[in-house]
Amino acid sequence: MKRLKVLMLKLLKRKQNNTKKNCLVKYLIVGLGNPGPDYKNTRHNIGFMVLDSLAKESNAVFEDTRYAWRTEIKHKGRILVLIKPSTFMNRSGNAVRYWLNKEKLDVDKLLVVSDDVALDFGRLRIRAKGGNAGHNGLRDIFEVLGTNQIPRMRIGIGKDFPQGRQVDYVLGELTEGEKAEFNLQVDNYIQAIKSFSTIGLERSMNFFNK
Repeated sequence: MKRLKVLMLKLLKRKQNNTKKNCLVKYLIVGLGNPGPDYKNTRHNIGFMVLDSLAKESNAVFEDTRYAWRTEIKHKGRILVLIKPSTFMNRSGNAVRYWLNKEKLDVDKLLVVSDDVALDFGRLRIRAKGGNAGHNGLRDIFEVLGTNQIPRMRIGIGKDFPQGRQVDYVLGELTEGEKAEFNLQVDNYIQAIKSFSTIGLERSMNFFNK
């Protein structure tokens, strides 16, 4: 009788834990970039860099899975699924669509982190919708998902390049000064992602788009 009671208590506790886990709100956070050592530390990979910093803060480790490197962290009752597409920038849409379906999420639970030449280096902007501003990763995501009403966090990489040399610039490595500025601002990027999952898109825009 005592053994049966212990078993019943264990089953009840397991059920409670599973119920609690299932009640957690889940979000998909996508950092854009290109895979491979040739693109590491380039301006175009700043989305990867932000997610690497967020995962490191929580001691989370990315695993090589279908279409992306994936990990997840918990924050204030939320599960943040972090992915870095391994499909190359211009085919990011396939990875985003797959993981939205895999995690059973709608686009309002999606946040895409990307670089932006229209903003000064380090500047942060959160938007609910809009065009791709010439960003091939965003363009492919919009085309694959069939909408541009997708929450995105744009991080400025500046436009200190001569006419016709934008590709060389965005695929160039960060300077020492830019690395220092990124390290100075990265906590702000992390807090913005967490804010999106807790207080929502509109309030996060009001707070961080200053």
